Amino acid sequence: MPRRLRTTAAPIVLLTALSVVTLAGCAQGPDAGAAPAASSSASDGADGSGTAYPLTLDNCGTETTVEAAPQRVVTIKSSTTEMLLALGLGDRIVGSAFLDGPVPDSLADAAADVPAVAEPLADQVPGAEAVLGLEPDLVYAGWESNLTADGAGDRGTLAKLGVATYVSPAACKDPEHMPDPLTFDDVFSEIGEVGEIFDASDAATDLVADQRETLASVTPDDRGLDALWYSSGDDIPYVGAGIGAPQMIMDAVGLENVAGDVHDTWTSYAWEEAIAADPDVIVLVDATWNSAEQKIERLESNPATARMTAVREGHYLTVPFPASEAGVRNVDAVVDLAAQLDGLEGLDR
Repeated sequence: MPRRLRTTAAPIVLLTALSVVTLAGCAQGPDAGAAPAASSSASDGADGSGTAYPLTLDNCGTETTVEAAPQRVVTIKSSTTEMLLALGLGDRIVGSAFLDGPVPDSLADAAADVPAVAEPLADQVPGAEAVLGLEPDLVYAGWESNLTADGAGDRGTLAKLGVATYVSPAACKDPEHMPDPLTFDDVFSEIGEVGEIFDASDAATDLVADQRETLASVTPDDRGLDALWYSSGDDIPYVGAGIGAPQMIMDAVGLENVAGDVHDTWTSYAWEEAIAADPDVIVLVDATWNSAEQKIERLESNPATARMTAVREGHYLTVPFPASEAGVRNVDAVVDLAAQLDGLEGLDR
């Protein structure tokens, strides 16, 4: 779900910034600052069956080439950081930024030995100078908007400077490349593509198999319940619309999205529309900047929204913000929301 961005470093001219890094590297010789050897979790190509480099991908309409399995990666957004942790590639992360919350318990051990996750580079989008100072060979971003001249650096300039970029395909904004609608197959496809980039296809295959099995274990609710996915906003709520991760997750849980006829991933939605829809359930996105508790207080303190059935009955479900964007946490979100829904009383229709 988009939220307003700011950079944590002033914009710079990328070519000037990296010229210092490049010249320093040349002065030290070819072995200076060499990347660590590939970990066993990412060495699937040792028998000749792995990724063939250089690997060129069409990523959100941008051609990106990876010359070898990335060893020094800057991740932007929780979705990308957690993807690498889930694939056993945390040792490749030299900088993380714009994390939307703590990693889930399932990834806590994987993150424990990754200083770059424990102490992020920036709270929001890092500046290009900070990114380049880490000498990454790949920047893996959750949104296309993370990679601009005013942010972590624009993709074209970074490519000229030898830094590959990869954006989560679920976040592509061009209609030709944006999943429409997003499906779990799209999420699993990204896992596979990231596995290919890092020569970790075996790990990716195992992760997808585990997630497919977990997803198949959930029986969608069949009571015909509808729901509002409330992401953020006070005077004007920002809600999950009909083609993004919220819709995908609600479909799997068995909830009908009251804003599902809006052809977008998220959308502004008038309170009058929400009140008129009177959903059976409200899914509250729990974020540090707009918690589920704050949303409940807002709903229950306003006389108009307090009349909604879900508010009167306390029929709330909660989902952590990082699990609300396409990534490795979506399947767990389905399992968790299904269990919460099953535990609510008074929902028979």
